[in-house]
Amino acid sequence: MSKIKIALVQMHVEKDKYKNLETANTFIKKVAQEGCDLAILPEMFTTPYKTDNFPIYAEFEGEDSFISISNMAKENSIYLVGGSIPEKDEKNLVYNTSYVFDRNGNNIGKHRKVHLFDIDVEGGQSFKESDTLTQGNNITVFDTEFGKIGLCICFDFRFPELARLMVQKGAKTIIVPAAFNMTTGPAHWDLMFRSRAIDNQVYAIGCAPSRDINGPYVSYGNSIVTTPWGDILYKMDEKEGYKILELDLEYVDKIRKELPLISARRLDLYELKEK
Repeated sequence: MSKIKIALVQMHVEKDKYKNLETANTFIKKVAQEGCDLAILPEMFTTPYKTDNFPIYAEFEGEDSFISISNMAKENSIYLVGGSIPEKDEKNLVYNTSYVFDRNGNNIGKHRKVHLFDIDVEGGQSFKESDTLTQGNNITVFDTEFGKIGLCICFDFRFPELARLMVQKGAKTIIVPAAFNMTTGPAHWDLMFRSRAIDNQVYAIGCAPSRDINGPYVSYGNSIVTTPWGDILYKMDEKEGYKILELDLEYVDKIRKELPLISARRLDLYELKEK
């Protein structure tokens, strides 16, 4: 199948985990009723984006949030990229984790954020995820009836090697639950998604929480879809809402044929490998 309808869900995130899950569920029902094939939730959609919160809100795989997201996919017969949530393991380490579910609610993908958001911009944003989070170690691509889709989380997408490795695994679309802020968002959000889309000749999709100026971390919002030619297909504003878009995956093949960046690589001179 060459065409897929995707939904960006740019939701408001509150302190109550279960209210956030209910908000997500309401949006998922709406987009499914409107014919969406695959829906995307934002980064850390169950908790306000604050390092102290992550261990408090963290759950083992298979607990309440995991079950809730799985049920949303199954009950609405859609693929669902569950943004990300804090996940803990048997060693009590905490990860920023995105789960993916198919139309039957089966878990078909899992990405733990590989690059932690530790920044300190003079006169701007300061944040240190590594205070409470642990790095993941996988390049993530999952299979659908529409082909392979790459998945990473926010700061991961700043690293071009990761995007290229997903493409080498067959991805024609890369999905990025993300939460850029009011320092990095205006400066780099559009530029980064357009750049990764052009470099890898993919659809690049960023899904963010809506902006809450009273929250501990102010999201830029502006959830976005960019094309393999580097155009912005659609960009939301900062408000809560959703948008459904149809992506033509044959367009990826067309662009890669006309401008053969992937096939013209000099692999006799250089290569990029996953370890």
